[in-house]
Amino acid sequence: MTAMPPATLLDVLPARHRPEPTCEPAIIVSHARLSPAIFRLVLHAPHITASAQAGQFVMLSVPEVAGRVIQLPRPMAIHRRHRDAGDIEVIYNVQGPGTDALSRAREGGTLLVTGPLGRGFDIPGTATSLLLIGRGIGICSFMTLVEDAAGAAIASTAVLSARTGDRVIGRSDCDQLGAKAIPVTDSDGSSSVEAVDRTLTGEFAGRPPGLIVVCGSQRLTELAMDLSARWQVPLQVSLEAHMACGLGYCHGCAIPYTGDSFREGPLVCHDGPVFAVRSTHAAV
Repeated sequence: MTAMPPATLLDVLPARHRPEPTCEPAIIVSHARLSPAIFRLVLHAPHITASAQAGQFVMLSVPEVAGRVIQLPRPMAIHRRHRDAGDIEVIYNVQGPGTDALSRAREGGTLLVTGPLGRGFDIPGTATSLLLIGRGIGICSFMTLVEDAAGAAIASTAVLSARTGDRVIGRSDCDQLGAKAIPVTDSDGSSSVEAVDRTLTGEFAGRPPGLIVVCGSQRLTELAMDLSARWQVPLQVSLEAHMACGLGYCHGCAIPYTGDSFREGPLVCHDGPVFAVRSTHAAV
């Protein structure tokens, strides 16, 4: 599970209409390797594509491989929606037997997909620009928000963080959507918190964004909290968690309350995955 702010700093976003999830057999339109362990999967799922809101996710059932049955579906952020074609994209990193089995699925095959699921992003009505900060696969959680922002003529700036340049996700998406991409990597030192802070302080000097969004890194989440307090702008975080159902039944993705193991926090799958973050830092 990705590190996350404690439950005491998270607020569930205001209730709004969410589409009813559906279980849809989706045809694999394409399945391409982006780097040694990262894959881009395009699925023809017209019902899910038509209704999915920015920041929602799907549960993807993994096919049987060589007689091995993967019992539980895998949660995957919806990276892009291509509504004219009825397709969604997910990008994933091979980390265990489930995603390894998924990587062997072939074009033309079918995967069972359940979605759209969860509570997505909420753009403030007064926002004229967005700052999105992501690390690795976490970047996939907010590209649908960039899509919505582009449709509403809201400018987006996206920090795309990764270990090396070949693992940076989202550059071509930002180009397609007219967003400004700031790729940063460990290999050249540009991904350090201090370097990203300097870059964003210069980028938004005198004109802070109307919303900050972050996903995929504890240190970048802490930086986003600092920037949110400094600029006095709202912050939303998209969380990642292991989950069995994605529908709120199993309660396996409840956010813990520090020091109180008997108190269940909000569920990442149902109350999130997007939450508002309250900063504990004083504004400067």
